[in-house]
Amino acid sequence: MEIKTDFSAYLDKINSILLKALPDTPDHFFIENAFGRSGLNINGINLTSSREVQELLKPNRELLLSGGKRWRPLFLVLCAEAFIEKNRICGQQAEKLLSDAYTLTPLLEFVHTASLIHDDIEDHSQERRGKPAAYLTYGLDTALNSASWLYFEAPVCIKSIIQGEEVKQALYDAYLVELRKLHLGQAMDIYWHRQESFIPKQEEYLFMVKSKTGTLSSLAARIGSLIAGAKPEEVEEMALCASKIGAGFQIIDDVINLTTGNAGKDRGDDIVEGKKSLPVILFFEQASKEEQEELTGYFKEAHNSSTENPAVEKAINLMKKNNSIEKAREIGLKLIEESLEEFEQLLGSENSALTKIKFLFQKMSPGKAGPHV
Repeated sequence: MEIKTDFSAYLDKINSILLKALPDTPDHFFIENAFGRSGLNINGINLTSSREVQELLKPNRELLLSGGKRWRPLFLVLCAEAFIEKNRICGQQAEKLLSDAYTLTPLLEFVHTASLIHDDIEDHSQERRGKPAAYLTYGLDTALNSASWLYFEAPVCIKSIIQGEEVKQALYDAYLVELRKLHLGQAMDIYWHRQESFIPKQEEYLFMVKSKTGTLSSLAARIGSLIAGAKPEEVEEMALCASKIGAGFQIIDDVINLTTGNAGKDRGDDIVEGKKSLPVILFFEQASKEEQEELTGYFKEAHNSSTENPAVEKAINLMKKNNSIEKAREIGLKLIEESLEEFEQLLGSENSALTKIKFLFQKMSPGKAGPHV
């Protein structure tokens, strides 16, 4: 029986906080938090009325407004709810902890937004969420600088929570570690797709996606459980389980890229970019030498061209033929299912927030809306 719940109230609150944290017109509060008190008057210039500040925010805010499921910040809040319930925290204290969880949601969505802008630059992608990529609209220099700034702006929200300095320091530490892991994962992905003859092992690929994509899931779980009083070992277990969920959805996203196509992107653009996704790795593990050479030839032919290149469809059909795309989908789903079982063991099957977490990921499964991580 399918679990059902309505996340609209959560998402409305999250969106309100995100847009306030990245305003269309910066006010004194934003300027002071982002640039320090001196930003209110530097040599007679007040940054609240600076066109340059608005231009700094614009690419990020436009991408933020253009869509996104917001499942990472929602997951953060639900993890906090789960430990508030597990630790039997109620009344005003529970409300304060939940308020902190919402306050910290920009930490997830801002990093995700910045990473998408950088990812499109690195992959030479033409579209994001059905619109031209930010670097095409605003120029490479503006997009690169704005997204880099957003990484540094993301943790500003930590200053606003009501908890003590020890918790705040733990949040800063968690943020910085996960952000470094994200860039390591991206470095691995870039290096691999630039080495035409190199095919990583499954274990290497899973490490990469747990770092590149799973790190924000891990950070969401870590933050939500940490601020709700979870024990250190519980925080670590939640983070590890969540990184597997992020990896699972990245695998499914790669499968969708080779089947129906991701929303706002062209089917098979991973082949054009030369990405070594799990379907490709599985193909090479079980294909004959002749088949391997054939797929390698299609990748070389399609590289840096367009998805209209006939080599793209030939590569997809060859991978379909030996079932590597379907096997990758099964591995992705299994990672998600295993993680949800581990969450249940940690939180207890009667935990109402766990029920919501299950529905969240059930709703994102293939055949529903699709993950679009």
